[in-house]
Amino acid sequence: MDTVVLAAGEGTRMRPLTAARPKPMLPVADRPILEHTIEAARSAGADRIILVVGYEAETIRDHFGSNWDGLEIEYVKQESREGTADALRQAAEVLDGNTFAVLNGDGLYDPQSLRQVFESGPSVGAMRVEDPTQYGVLELSDDDSQVIGVDEKPADPPSDLVNTGAYVFPGAAIDWLDVEASERGERELTEVLERACAESSVTPVEMEQWLDVGRPWELLEANEWLIGERSRAIAGNVHPGAVLQGAVVVEPGATVRSGVVVEGPTIIREGATIGPNAYIRGTTLIDRDVQIGHSVEVKNSVVMPKTSISHLSYVGDSVIGSDVNFGAGTTVANLRHDDRTVLTTVKGETVDTGRRKFGCVCGPEAKTGINTSLNVGVALDAGVTTEPGSVVKRD
Repeated sequence: MDTVVLAAGEGTRMRPLTAARPKPMLPVADRPILEHTIEAARSAGADRIILVVGYEAETIRDHFGSNWDGLEIEYVKQESREGTADALRQAAEVLDGNTFAVLNGDGLYDPQSLRQVFESGPSVGAMRVEDPTQYGVLELSDDDSQVIGVDEKPADPPSDLVNTGAYVFPGAAIDWLDVEASERGERELTEVLERACAESSVTPVEMEQWLDVGRPWELLEANEWLIGERSRAIAGNVHPGAVLQGAVVVEPGATVRSGVVVEGPTIIREGATIGPNAYIRGTTLIDRDVQIGHSVEVKNSVVMPKTSISHLSYVGDSVIGSDVNFGAGTTVANLRHDDRTVLTTVKGETVDTGRRKFGCVCGPEAKTGINTSLNVGVALDAGVTTEPGSVVKRD
């Protein structure tokens, strides 16, 4: 089955992490989000992937090429990015007119559930969530066997079953893509789903696992899910005086120096150097060519490629972009004194992360002076610099 994967957006809710790369190329475990999505699609039955690209398109093309691990990849570009239905319209001319699937390029799907979606078409993947007001909520028939509509972010949801952005459409759907812009000014794929519900029987398929990776703390959740599934594998250079506990992955070319303690699940990628006397714990990704210095502690965090965290620093529950330099003694706060969940700012609005512990989000090429303190939930924009001894309490 042809599978269209929507990967054209910048990911403005992920700023500043998307200053240098598109959101689907942010790392989860040992690969980008988009690679997990494509692999799940192949496991579900996709035999050709059509990638709709736009923002930083060459980053995606360079990674996947025209043939990724034996799977044909074709690209179409969404120049103006007017919404998800508009993105699919760009791909319509290369579809063969048969049944096809559509996936969000920033969604993580468990392969077994996705196979059920593919085999049940016309269909839509569904998931039960605690707060459906933040999603498109599916309206079902009286016997719950068919989707009859979708209600976007309703104040009073008709159910807790939400749209996961995994669809199988009949071939006729390529003629339904000229939809009106929504109140957000975008042409929405949910309008095409509504048409499919009116024209045919659309099956809701409840998924075992799914995650929409749209905001920085959801990148932590994604890594907690997929790193948590990895088994222990030690292939790098590990000093005899280091202690590795649990599901720790040390890739070839990584170095773990003396006195280091790593408590898994953790992935330490090729070219990374840890220690001496560092402490890595929680579900943590140390990406390629990262430098973790003497007596540094990193807990439950994502540290992207070529970043350096200098000696005597602490990073907890944080997402650190690529090519960042944390000066010696940089400390990240990750817990409010009133023990409430951490608030942060997304697109200028204060948002509750729902997490009791959440540290900072640091854009690529940012630098902190020695002894900088970063408060809970703050973001450092790409390329910013703090003075020695700074206390950062706001973005």
